[in-house]
Amino acid sequence: MTDAATERANRAMMDRDLASAALGMIVERDEPGLAVVSMRVRDDMTNGFHITHGGLVFALADTAFAIACNEDDNVTVAAGADITFLKSTVAGQTLTATAVRRTRSGRTGLYDVSVVDEHGDAVAEFRGRSLSTNRTISTPVE
Repeated sequence: MTDAATERANRAMMDRDLASAALGMIVERDEPGLAVVSMRVRDDMTNGFHITHGGLVFALADTAFAIACNEDDNVTVAAGADITFLKSTVAGQTLTATAVRRTRSGRTGLYDVSVVDEHGDAVAEFRGRSLSTNRTISTPVE
């Protein structure tokens, strides 16, 4: 699949991603093996300590990972992921997740995602493991 075709397929995937849309995520960059996604932290995204809920930081990183690993016509999903939280953030801040392919072999891949705040300070590091399915992007979900 060409870069333009991959971008169109990812755009279609993101058009159907209601969770990422509800969180206000914006795709800044979309290339095979590379994605950048940003999200402004809202008051309703904070936990009982008034800091950004870790699950929402994970969701941002996971979205960037999904875009980066869907780099051909096969639907690729997460086989697993881990995150390390490095710095807390609060409502009003903008987080940016950059996902980069480290390796891809056969049906599996390994991707690293760095999440930073608007100052470029590290907020979290995420490592995702992908698995390409036999389903193509154009195949409807049953």
